[in-house]
Amino acid sequence: MSKKTSRFLAIAAASLALSLGSAFAAQPSDGPGGPGMGHGGPGWHHGGFMKELNQLHGQLKLNADQEKSWQAALDTMKQSHEAERANHEQMRQQFKQLQQQPILDLNAMHAAHQQIEQKDAQLREQTATAWLNFYNGLNDQQKTTVSTALKQHFAKMEQRHDKMRERWEKHRGDEAASAVKP
Repeated sequence: MSKKTSRFLAIAAASLALSLGSAFAAQPSDGPGGPGMGHGGPGWHHGGFMKELNQLHGQLKLNADQEKSWQAALDTMKQSHEAERANHEQMRQQFKQLQQQPILDLNAMHAAHQQIEQKDAQLREQTATAWLNFYNGLNDQQKTTVSTALKQHFAKMEQRHDKMRERWEKHRGDEAASAVKP
């Protein structure tokens, strides 16, 4: 599978998880160590996440088995999130120690990064699997409700992306204009 396809699938899985309650699933932020090295996503740290999750939960009218599956997915998601936080703190500490060396060991830094990425990928997969198991236990009407929520979420994501792109282009344009002025 190509890296581009893999990233697309990861984003799609993260979006599913976000709409079902996992805003952090595969939307890493840029943290210490470079792009994709942070943890969490924008929805996890803001109140909208729980509101969206609770609204969806209330709309689904789950039976007892579905509720157990929902709770299992929710627990998996929360445990994965905490484990990712711990992984990134561990990596931050490792990077801090490695930076004390007079000559950086880029191989060790890369290996530490790869190790954390593998652990995080496993955690994201566990979370996605738990939510997919929940989703697969829904009836067609419930799946339609989830699908509608996902489509709305995708539209919001696209709007945010467009706004960010506009701001970036404006920012780049402002920088270029100020660079030209004497």
